[in-house]
Amino acid sequence: MKREVKTTGDGSKTLFINNLNEGYHSHHGALQEAKHVFIKNGLNLLNNYEINILELGFGTGLNVLVTINEFLKTDKNHIINYFTLEKYPVLEDEISNLGYSELFEDKKLKEIYQKIHQTDWENTFEIIPNFNLKKIKCDFFELKNIELPKINLVYFDCFGARVQPDLWEKPLFEMVSEKMEKGGLLTTYSSKGSVRRILQELDFTVEKKDGPPGKREMINAWKI
Repeated sequence: MKREVKTTGDGSKTLFINNLNEGYHSHHGALQEAKHVFIKNGLNLLNNYEINILELGFGTGLNVLVTINEFLKTDKNHIINYFTLEKYPVLEDEISNLGYSELFEDKKLKEIYQKIHQTDWENTFEIIPNFNLKKIKCDFFELKNIELPKINLVYFDCFGARVQPDLWEKPLFEMVSEKMEKGGLLTTYSSKGSVRRILQELDFTVEKKDGPPGKREMINAWKI
């Protein structure tokens, strides 16, 4: 799968797959999209002492990095356990060309970003105190066979339905729902009507939220 680095509208970079005509992030801005969808409308809406996050999928690691950046702003007395799935890991030279750590004021994030990518797959590592990361190399549809604690927060960040429609249909959402705690939150950049209906069928309370720049709406879904 050939990928190239492209600069998005907010100056942050993303990877682009030419043969799919699909980017890993919004071309309007990779960083601002990640912060808006997964931090403002995700992490910051929870106040649990211990938060179990499930991400589909890991990609460039930007969502992990913005989550750690937000965690570092707190008193760090709570715990985050972050589980992330990825079938096609990004290459080391691609990571070095993205320059994500340079987008943040906290200079510790450069070393942290390297650590995120250097940790072995399938094992749990404490990236910083009270922030644990486990990367799992697998197809998303293997989720049903993966043992996880009850998930409080889902970052549903799959490639768009235009290129991978099966990732936005009921079977995968059912698997995700089964892994979630009641009262848990699923947040995604998508606002497709079909996705809203599927989530409602699976006993989620679905909210339409203002989308990140360049997108009118996005979805928050709370598991009843």
